[in-house]
Amino acid sequence: MKTKWVRITHCDNIPLREGRSVKVGSREIAIFNLGDRFLAVDNRCPHKGGPLSEGIVSGTTVVCPLHAWKVDLECGAVKKPADVQVCVKTFRTRVEAGTVLLEVSTAEVVEIKPGVAAPPVLQSNFTQTEL
Repeated sequence: MKTKWVRITHCDNIPLREGRSVKVGSREIAIFNLGDRFLAVDNRCPHKGGPLSEGIVSGTTVVCPLHAWKVDLECGAVKKPADVQVCVKTFRTRVEAGTVLLEVSTAEVVEIKPGVAAPPVLQSNFTQTEL
C-alpha cells in the first residue's frame, strides 16, 4: 500500500492532552497532543461510534465521551472494558517545522488543486495539505 504524508496543522493548534478531528478523504481521524509527541487514531469508538477526539486524555489513553470506553492511542486497542478484543486504526505522525504531519494511504488522500490555498484552521476541523 502506498502512503503519503499530509500536513494537518501547526502544533500549537492542538492543546496539550487534547484531541482534534481532521478529515482526510472520507476518513475522520483524531489527533492527540501528548506533550512529547502526537498520536492519531480513527475518530470513532468501536462501541457506538463516539467521537474520540472529544474524549478525555489520560496518559496514552482516551476515554470515549459517550460510554467511557478506554482506547490506547499507541496501538488502538480497547483497554476498558477489558473483555473487548477490538481496536481502532492508528496512524503514524511526525512533526516538521512546528507542523503536525499524518501518514495516510494515497487512496485516502483527496487531490489538492495546485494554486488553491488551504482555508484557515477553524475550531477542531483541520484541512490537509499534501507533501
